[in-house]
Amino acid sequence: MIPAKIKKLLEKMHYALVGKHSAVQVCSWTKKSLSNQGVCWKEHFYGIESHRCCQMSPSAMWCENYCLHCWRPIENNLGMKMEGKLDSPKEILDEIIKARKKLIIGHGGDSKVSKKKLKESFEPTLFTLSLSGEPTIYPKLPELIQEIRKRKAVSFLVTNGLNPEMLRKLQKQNALPTQITISVNAPNEKLYNIWHRSIKKDAWKKFNQSLEVMNSLKGKVRLAFRMTLVKPGKENSQYKELTNMADEHVEQYVKLILKCNPDFIHVKGFKSLGYSRQRLPYDKQPFHEEVKSFAKKVLKKLKEYDKNWKIQGEQKRSCVVLISRRKKKDLKIKKEDI
Repeated sequence: MIPAKIKKLLEKMHYALVGKHSAVQVCSWTKKSLSNQGVCWKEHFYGIESHRCCQMSPSAMWCENYCLHCWRPIENNLGMKMEGKLDSPKEILDEIIKARKKLIIGHGGDSKVSKKKLKESFEPTLFTLSLSGEPTIYPKLPELIQEIRKRKAVSFLVTNGLNPEMLRKLQKQNALPTQITISVNAPNEKLYNIWHRSIKKDAWKKFNQSLEVMNSLKGKVRLAFRMTLVKPGKENSQYKELTNMADEHVEQYVKLILKCNPDFIHVKGFKSLGYSRQRLPYDKQPFHEEVKSFAKKVLKKLKEYDKNWKIQGEQKRSCVVLISRRKKKDLKIKKEDI
């Protein structure tokens, strides 16, 4: 289903393609963790093990959006509908694990790599559906989540929120993942249309419906609201003045947060990597202190509605701040969450 030209491009970017439409890639934090050089912010906040995290996608090149900040090769997206015979969830996971092992096994020749961690890494305990493409486009997503659960592994679903019907389907089929993260990169409709360049005509409406669906799932699944911040630039580029972190945006974000009612808010700084460099140059990247300052403004407004909100973590290296109403001991993923 993925044309040969695009396959070649993805393989050059160190993706391992699996079956007709899936892919896996080894995150830099997985590699760092293997040699004890640091771990991902998800391990700091939620207790997952970076070296056992499998970053994958069942819909590698299918997405409705052409987001300005996306560092994936979105110019080669294949649309918003997967057609033809699809691979089964079991086939996907079996082959993803094999392909990931091939990508990792060469690190065994590095004397700095922990042999124990390397062996453990061959059996992922977390499947993060966020590699490339939009995972809710894959029609068999409920069965995929259920297959991950059968393997007693954690499942993280990261979505653009344009398929609220699939979120409802996950609930109906008892296939909710461990955690759902909705990516929120624009606080209002005008900025949303500029930012996401969606091919879905009613994208803003669908996105807001997904926020409402997530609210209805409160207490049934861990919910996260992710903001990726971009500041005004100085270089002479098409999007020089574009930003989603102005003071006027604070209250707009808070209204969306209240609609979603999440357990966690991830306030992250944009990184000019990969294909995003063609649209948003390096000077659009906010520094960690700028991200933290904006997070504090959001927090101050949130406290007007619920004083239990507080900053519960940050990782400067990843330019991310975690806001939550949960106590620190309740941030960690437990067996019953799976």
